Amino acid sequence: MSQSKLTNLKKDIAPFEKTDTKSSIRQLINTLGPLLALYYAAYVSLSVSFWLTLPIAIIAAGFVIRTFIIFHDCCHQSFFKSQVANDILGNITGILTLVPYLQWKNSHAIHHATSSNLDKRGTGDIWMLTVDEYAAAPLLKRIAYRLYRNPITLFVLGPIFVFVFQYRFNRSGAKRKEKINTYLTNAALVSLYAFMCWAIGWQAFVMVQGPIFFVSGMLGIWLFYVQHQFEDSYFENEDEWSYVKAAVDGSSYYKLPKLLQWITGNIGFHHVHHLSPKVPNYNLEKVHDATPPLHKATTITIATSLESIRFNLWDEQNKTFVSFKQMKHLLREPDSVGNNLNTRKPSLQGK
Repeated sequence: MSQSKLTNLKKDIAPFEKTDTKSSIRQLINTLGPLLALYYAAYVSLSVSFWLTLPIAIIAAGFVIRTFIIFHDCCHQSFFKSQVANDILGNITGILTLVPYLQWKNSHAIHHATSSNLDKRGTGDIWMLTVDEYAAAPLLKRIAYRLYRNPITLFVLGPIFVFVFQYRFNRSGAKRKEKINTYLTNAALVSLYAFMCWAIGWQAFVMVQGPIFFVSGMLGIWLFYVQHQFEDSYFENEDEWSYVKAAVDGSSYYKLPKLLQWITGNIGFHHVHHLSPKVPNYNLEKVHDATPPLHKATTITIATSLESIRFNLWDEQNKTFVSFKQMKHLLREPDSVGNNLNTRKPSLQGK
């Protein structure tokens, strides 16, 4: 995209970056209100049957996702005009979603600054190797990568590891303020959960919180995964990398049914969000509809997004994701210039 087109695009988006306090408060009410009501309904339903509790918990998990989107906007300082208000609400919603505010805010900022950059992977993203990197990796690293990329690891064990364990500890190199924030979040969670166990009993708490946590965690990781892991995504090394192309070509438009779009806070318009993180979630669809260049982003649906489960490695030569099975075929076949992929120099950056 030329500089003039980029300038015009930024001008087109700028009006939508303004926070509307009434819309933010309305979203806060229609998210946290139903969430608390569903928690209570799930607890009351235990006296009838756990099979009644389970569907209520699944619906509540959707509102946890919506709560996380509010948290996400606070991290970008896009939910309220006031930084203090964003920080306060971000910490509260972070506790509700088991995520330390400053830790996630800082790592997510790095994700936005390095998304689709092959030379700057490793912070706030999914572990991804290229075909060449995998071919050159030692056996133990290949096994670890295959285990990591297994859907059971990503979407079943992943939520438990990330939200229960990973977020309880500080990142390497974290500053004092971030470390203290993580400790305070952990203390708040222990206090809240201890109170709930005392108030309703630990068995009831586990039977309600367990399904809500697991379903919301699984769906949260899925949303993050699928919006960058699609077949013709965009990845380049530092010297060729473009922020705009990373946003428009490296982030998908996840076209969801209206109800799911509402529950997920419009995060399906991920290409818009990566282009301008200052746009509040309730304006993302408006930006997409009003900006024709953004219509070129790859559109995926629930059905087509399921294909991303088999996208395991990035093929730098063909600019596409491939499966482990396809990778074996690529390694056996000569490439277009007559060289076997085993002989190509792997990227310097890998995990």
